[in-house]
Amino acid sequence: MGEPPPIVLTIAGFDPSSGAGITADIKTIAAHGCYGVSTITALTVQSGLGVRRVVAVDPKLLRDSLEELTRDVKVSAVHIGMLGTGGVAEAVAGFLEQANPANCVLDPVLQSSSGCSLVDQRGVEVLIERIILLADVVTPNVDEAGWLTGLEVESLEQMKLAGERLRGMGADAVVVTGGHLDCAMDVLVSKAGVETFRADRLESSNTHGTGCAFSTAVACQLALGRSLGMAVLFAKAYVLLAIRDSYPIGRGTGPLNHLYRKMNSKS
Repeated sequence: MGEPPPIVLTIAGFDPSSGAGITADIKTIAAHGCYGVSTITALTVQSGLGVRRVVAVDPKLLRDSLEELTRDVKVSAVHIGMLGTGGVAEAVAGFLEQANPANCVLDPVLQSSSGCSLVDQRGVEVLIERIILLADVVTPNVDEAGWLTGLEVESLEQMKLAGERLRGMGADAVVVTGGHLDCAMDVLVSKAGVETFRADRLESSNTHGTGCAFSTAVACQLALGRSLGMAVLFAKAYVLLAIRDSYPIGRGTGPLNHLYRKMNSKS
């Protein structure tokens, strides 16, 4: 019997199309050779055409699930995505404060690309006041970084400034992602300094869930023992290749091909 792989816990919403959210996270975790466990923060009515409705789970159910999971298994990394409501955010914050898990990656999901709010105002407050302080890495895109800091974030220098502002708000390390900018670049701001990651922009309509895939991939790389800089580098490469090898599944924005490595190994 071999050694079990690292266990990665994802706390996020459910996307029926599996392009984002819990099911996409599980695919990303599997693609990295880790074992995924999960708790759902909210159910959604959505597809590649957009998010239509969000229904949050009972915060006590979420907290009980988190406590039961971590009572049973050793978690090597935690990924946090959509929170939905203040009650759910408070349950997650309480769990993090009690469990103090290693390698906690927060993707501060605030709004869907179709414009639907994915967390209420109290949830945003809890995210800023408690959860950011408990995360090892926060991975906002440029829009989220702007909403959280109140800054305009449209350039490399503004991304660096937003990262520094978020660190000033209590974040240990920040990766501001700019995949939809003219040059697909991400900026890592940490106590070690500032590091920029650039890549050629891919023209593709299959980009549903890129933020989820990136942040979950970072959590997996940290669980595997990578340094933060290497985790960001490998996560960025994973997302780019998953977009390159993607395919549409419907009439809306298509998903990444989270399992492209497995599919390519069969060809």
